[in-house]
Amino acid sequence: MTPIISHLYQNSTSGKWVIQTNDEHSRGVADLAARFADDFGMGMFGEILGYLHDRGKATPAFQAHIKRNSGMDPSARAAGNPHHAYIGGLVATKLYQRYDLLLSNCIMGHHRGLYDLDEVKEMVKEQLPEGIDMDEVHTTYSTPEFKVPRESLHHIIRMLFSCLVDADYLDTERFMDGDKSRKRQGGKGLDELLPILEKHLERLRKTAPDTPVNRVRTTVQDYARKNSDCANGLYEMTVPTGGGKTLSSLLWALSHAVRNGLKRIIIAIPYTSIIEQTAQTLKGIFGEENVLEHHSQVADSTSTGEVRTRHELATENWDYPIVVTTNVRLFETMFNNRPSKCRRLHNLAKSVIILDEVQTLPLDLYQPIVNGLKSLYTVFGCSVLFTTASQPVLTGILRGTNKLQQFKGFVSPPKAIVPHDEALWQPLRRARIISDATRHSCEEIAAKMSAASRVLCIVNTRQIAQEIYGWLPVADTTIHLSRMMCPAHLKERLDYMKHLLENPRNEVRVISTQLIEAGVDVDFPLVLRQEAGLDSIIQAAGRCNREGLMEEKGETYVFELDRVGSVPKGFLAKANQVRKRVCVNLEEEEWFADSTMSRFFEELIGTVDCFDKYDTEKDLTKYLKFETASKNFKYIDNADYPVIVNWGKSMKLVDQFKQHGPSYELNKELCQYSVNVSRYNFSRLINQGLIEDAGGLYVIRCTKAYSPEVGLIIDNEWLEEPMVI
Repeated sequence: MTPIISHLYQNSTSGKWVIQTNDEHSRGVADLAARFADDFGMGMFGEILGYLHDRGKATPAFQAHIKRNSGMDPSARAAGNPHHAYIGGLVATKLYQRYDLLLSNCIMGHHRGLYDLDEVKEMVKEQLPEGIDMDEVHTTYSTPEFKVPRESLHHIIRMLFSCLVDADYLDTERFMDGDKSRKRQGGKGLDELLPILEKHLERLRKTAPDTPVNRVRTTVQDYARKNSDCANGLYEMTVPTGGGKTLSSLLWALSHAVRNGLKRIIIAIPYTSIIEQTAQTLKGIFGEENVLEHHSQVADSTSTGEVRTRHELATENWDYPIVVTTNVRLFETMFNNRPSKCRRLHNLAKSVIILDEVQTLPLDLYQPIVNGLKSLYTVFGCSVLFTTASQPVLTGILRGTNKLQQFKGFVSPPKAIVPHDEALWQPLRRARIISDATRHSCEEIAAKMSAASRVLCIVNTRQIAQEIYGWLPVADTTIHLSRMMCPAHLKERLDYMKHLLENPRNEVRVISTQLIEAGVDVDFPLVLRQEAGLDSIIQAAGRCNREGLMEEKGETYVFELDRVGSVPKGFLAKANQVRKRVCVNLEEEEWFADSTMSRFFEELIGTVDCFDKYDTEKDLTKYLKFETASKNFKYIDNADYPVIVNWGKSMKLVDQFKQHGPSYELNKELCQYSVNVSRYNFSRLINQGLIEDAGGLYVIRCTKAYSPEVGLIIDNEWLEEPMVI
């Protein structure tokens, strides 16, 4: 009997054709998909999906197509449509009508992505081609039983889709490229990583000085250890900046995961500066082979050989013990429909998901995000931990400015890992906040900075940062930080700043945008913060007298600028106005109180027009429009253009790109030399003839357009000069 071909390749040595039959592939995918779906109690569904997904390859049209296109038989011809994915979906619909919503779309979309439901309804009207054996399938797999909660249906479909497509990729890879497949193996279990962390923390306790701040950090760790013996669910760790919540939250997550049989830790962070710092810390503790850092700006240049290859492979499906990634990747994965993006989704099941700096979640996406998190811990066996210094309001029913819409939060508040005890946090209240309603010029703020030997100033825009820097004294110890600097440049300046701070005799003056506000461990006696929301000001205060080594409290000075637009319109302006109302008559200590922060977030939510600006939940819950939701859902609505600037070795990398084309490694390196510019400024740079299109890359080669002090310069006198040829 002629075998039905699923995949084939020609042996480079013997010239013989090696065939994977459709039965071998289907059973291999079924086994893997069943194992993945077992994590949330739907193993039988995964197995059926795997067994049916390539049923359409049995048609003469597909067999002729694969023989001809591979070169095995160039003369092969057969009438009919060679497309095969829809056929397995038809079989699933006819055999398992009760669960057709769970099965048909996953199979029909396993190459191109999940469809909107109305498209699926049209596709299942197709006639089943002759020669497709349904009886054999039905006798192999009986109808499974599973109660599907309607509000989680779209998440369940996408999760099953993830199980199928990752199993399909992996089984195909196992046949076509065994060496690559074997490189995916490795990494320790969480039960092996927990004692490594415990030993590390014990070393820190023995070597750290006995200060009030370090005693608080030890207490937080003790609470994390003690309260990890609990069931899967929703948790929060609200700890003031400097309280050691990064390692304490990881200690809780590892202990909790081991006790509940969970498989991995996913740490989602809003800012790349925090990700890089967190990933570096964790790699130092556990080794690079156990920590995957996955975001657009990771170069992974320190890894070599097998570890580097495995890192690259693991970005496809997050099959790693500890994953450190961005909020953007996490949530856009949860609402995506494409196979390549959804592969990693099933590895969220039976995981501990740590959402760091949870106060940064976008309010206009609160509803789909919260509903997605509900499904993760109620259906998929996850535990979700919120960590922050300023816990937002995520519980109950809240209304914004549109009275017809409301935010339906968690029914019960997240359980606290560390008690909300103001007395516990007193050693961490190392700075007093001074609010000044006087309007200042940039020159005056620069003068205030110049009068201090060590000072950090945080402002709201890149333009203001550059202007204040221009008024500061020229010195090696005067540092500018903003996203007008490419990541490689920014990292260099951050490292240099930390090096200067190590010597108490050095003067250090830093002007920065909000990028330094959270997660960057620095300690200044004086912090100046341009007016902003209360959460931002509290974060800034966390950079002031961070280690509590000053005899008196440090000062965090909140100031206003004397210009229109210094606080950008939109969310930042709303947050600033709410902060002014909430804090108008408060004493400085009351700014830090949990009750003040709760009131701030409740009032801030009241300024929001919509909690689901893309109608994601309506599209998915009501209409199951997977493709529409995927196209519309954007965690960051970023219309900026990335340009490669002339810094370091960037131009050599651009030349490599032009000569050899893109590659995973090269693209990651190029990201280190990219700056995002607005549509308006991009047009200006185009008109000035500064931007070169290098085959898909926008490049600024001109050295005068990029300053080693402040990065990309949009406004320069020389740019207005006529070009002389």
